[in-house]
Amino acid sequence: MDAAISIDQVTKRFGAVQAVSDVSLTVRSGEIMGFLGTNGAGKTTTIKMLLGFFAPDAGRVRIFGADPVNAAARSRIGFMPETAYYYRYLNLRELLRFYGGLCGLSAASIRARTEQLIPQVGLADAGDRLLAHYSKGMLQRAGIAQALLHDPDLLILDEPLTGLDPLARIQFRDLILALRDQGKTIFFSSHELSEAELICDRVAILKQGRLVWLGSCGDIAGDGGQNLERIFLNLLAPGTPEAPP
Repeated sequence: MDAAISIDQVTKRFGAVQAVSDVSLTVRSGEIMGFLGTNGAGKTTTIKMLLGFFAPDAGRVRIFGADPVNAAARSRIGFMPETAYYYRYLNLRELLRFYGGLCGLSAASIRARTEQLIPQVGLADAGDRLLAHYSKGMLQRAGIAQALLHDPDLLILDEPLTGLDPLARIQFRDLILALRDQGKTIFFSSHELSEAELICDRVAILKQGRLVWLGSCGDIAGDGGQNLERIFLNLLAPGTPEAPP
């Protein structure tokens, strides 16, 4: 199966800070990959390199075989940042109309996708409400709709579960699984280990910029002795030596 994401021995430094160090990772088309680690582990820096915002200092990043700065490659990505800042005095339909225009979609396509996505992300009763009156969880749902608007092949989500209540988490999980069934590739960072274990095909764990674990969630027993939370704790607890993936 073709690779949606290819990260080959990538390193990124900011001054004296080594944010990412010699990371290699391949994400297959049509899989859900969880990208885990504590704050400062290098997750967001890696995502920004996938989006072409940062160039790696060493190594290579490819999206469907192309450099992420390539316009055709970027057009296949839907991205939702951890914290999105939207104009408060737009409603959701207006927001999606604006982003659809940036993506080059026709007015008819924007209308059709908007009416499909608003109920899909659980905002059927709030599509005409100003974003200024949205809760944080509702803004997260709006962000997911924005990321899906142009029907991308690859969805990159930075901490998408932040601010979601239990019902919204279940809806998000169902949505992500449905997207995978449609052939989409999903790459998301998260601190929510139990949710990642429920929906991910594979999980990669970063520690201080290095990839220290990569494995299939199907191989995790989930009996308390070898679940994802236990693996995460064993790898990332202070004083724990790094282990190769």
